[in-house]
Amino acid sequence: MADSQLLTDVRALVGREYGRVYAWDDVNAPMIRQWCEIMGIDNPLYTDPAFAANSDQDGLVAPPSMLQVWCMEGFHANHYPPGSTTENPYEVLQLIESYGYPSVVAVNSELTFNRNLRPGEKLYYTTRLDSVGDEKTTGLGTGFFVTLVMQYFVEHKSGDEAVGELLFRVFKFRPAHPQTAPQAPADANAAPVAKRPKPGMSDDTRFFWEGCDAGTLLIQRCTQCQTLRHPPAPVCIECHSFDWDSVQASGRGQLYSFVIMHYPEVAPFDHPNPIGLIELQEGVRMVAGLTGVAREDLRIGQPVQLEFQTFDGELTLPLFRPVAE
Repeated sequence: MADSQLLTDVRALVGREYGRVYAWDDVNAPMIRQWCEIMGIDNPLYTDPAFAANSDQDGLVAPPSMLQVWCMEGFHANHYPPGSTTENPYEVLQLIESYGYPSVVAVNSELTFNRNLRPGEKLYYTTRLDSVGDEKTTGLGTGFFVTLVMQYFVEHKSGDEAVGELLFRVFKFRPAHPQTAPQAPADANAAPVAKRPKPGMSDDTRFFWEGCDAGTLLIQRCTQCQTLRHPPAPVCIECHSFDWDSVQASGRGQLYSFVIMHYPEVAPFDHPNPIGLIELQEGVRMVAGLTGVAREDLRIGQPVQLEFQTFDGELTLPLFRPVAE
């Protein structure tokens, strides 16, 4: 049970708005070009002035998903341009931590775009503590889901214009199984070997990971309307029934979309690290690692086949390998 004083202090912060954080630079073509190069995007609307001038955009625009990038602090943490607020929009996390919830994990983020940005525009964002949920117990531990909303604006002499919004949610928690201090390696000079992080497991997802351990890909199915769903969830998205079982997937599908993780480089993953959104033959989609393929050989729609791989002798994950047409 959460401390009553903690709940009082946290709820007093909900709804608080924090001041402006400015972008270091105006929206500009060199940064757009570098971002597109790193992300593997070759849309001429972002990088070819002649093409963009003859498009319905009447000139270069920035990729919408760069919205968050313009106002980042840079290489050094909390290094913001002059005039930016010195308030800490994450003070609620420090407050929760002071009551014995030391860990944090990002849960999800959602970007909303009002319009495309153009070179020469100057941005800033403000932050609002949108909500702090009731204390919840998950496979990771017990804690609170904290939601912050950043609203992005372009400065105008006639009045600033809202151009987008970022919803950012984290889970601030007390671990279910606190880690003990690691044992010293036999060779004091040997660096510890990084292991693959284990997925969070709950009553809703346990069947899926146990299926992976057994070499089967299981998809949740509503027993009332037969709708398949993934990721697993406690209730059917169609008929709202709580009754479900699972079916074994064929393991065949196609590459619906993909990203290439370049940075940060986190051990023990290989980099660049390709990650795919797989559309299974059964109709559901799932995110999984891609194996046995180079970046330049990936293409949307190519057929893929399930392949289980075991890491660190204990963690079995479903990966997908491209196959011939």
